[in-house]
Amino acid sequence: MLRGLYTAASGMIAQQRKHDTVTNNIANINTPGFKQGTGISRSFPEMLIERIRSGGAPGEPPTARVGRLTTGVMAEENVSVHAQGDIQETQNPYDFALISDIQVPGATFDASGKYVDADGQRVIQPQAFFTVLNANGEQRYSLNGKFTVDVNGNLITSEGNRVAGRDGQPIVLIDPTTQAPITNFRISKSGLFTNRDGQPIMGANNQPLNLLISRVEDPNQLVREGNGLYRLNADNATQVQPVGLNDQVEVRQGYIERSNVDAGQSMVDMMSALRAYEANQKVVQFYDKSMEKAVNDVGRI
Repeated sequence: MLRGLYTAASGMIAQQRKHDTVTNNIANINTPGFKQGTGISRSFPEMLIERIRSGGAPGEPPTARVGRLTTGVMAEENVSVHAQGDIQETQNPYDFALISDIQVPGATFDASGKYVDADGQRVIQPQAFFTVLNANGEQRYSLNGKFTVDVNGNLITSEGNRVAGRDGQPIVLIDPTTQAPITNFRISKSGLFTNRDGQPIMGANNQPLNLLISRVEDPNQLVREGNGLYRLNADNATQVQPVGLNDQVEVRQGYIERSNVDAGQSMVDMMSALRAYEANQKVVQFYDKSMEKAVNDVGRI
């Protein structure tokens, strides 16, 4: 009897996690560069049920196979959907949007950025990210291009993380003559900073300032850290490299990438998770009443 109780309870936990994922998507519907998450559920490993025989004929095995049994469902992981979000114009010179359509030879990606070849091998479309430095100087990846400049001329995110240049160092937009932050600048499609005359803006090492746009081979390997930041585990660090000249990646100044969350579908998914949770809850209540009757009524007889 308890087997069904555990199965229903596992279903409640899985639907609760799915509900949390959907509500997080809805909460970030206006967050620039946010990629919606999709909860993936799977069943627990099957168990082989056998019945122990007693008093069987000589030579018979001591057990008889009954069959296989699944013991419930589990929320395995939360996978991000890296589809391109809508591009919104802001006319703010410190706002940047990435338009990425990196191709892999022999692969034709669908709208979700996935391709399955004739042998069933799955190929994920690489994605481009801004590279930022956290408080410890470690590289992180983001699609939220709503930047600003602090009093020292550092190009920073809204959370204060410094934006990295192609040399891996923070980008500093400071006028060497006046020591004031540079506000009158342009940025090319490749991420090169120039003045109004089209001349490159030089950094402290006398090299042109250029955004470090990172190409992540498999964006599903990224781990969310919060505040729009992603990281890669040390084992997957080789999957990141600067975008190449042939990669179809474009930086647009004065624009931001909106969240790719589908509000209508998210509301449907949230209600579906709630109804499934309630259905499993009814099953738990049924088992609770059955055990109560077995203990209080049947035991009295």
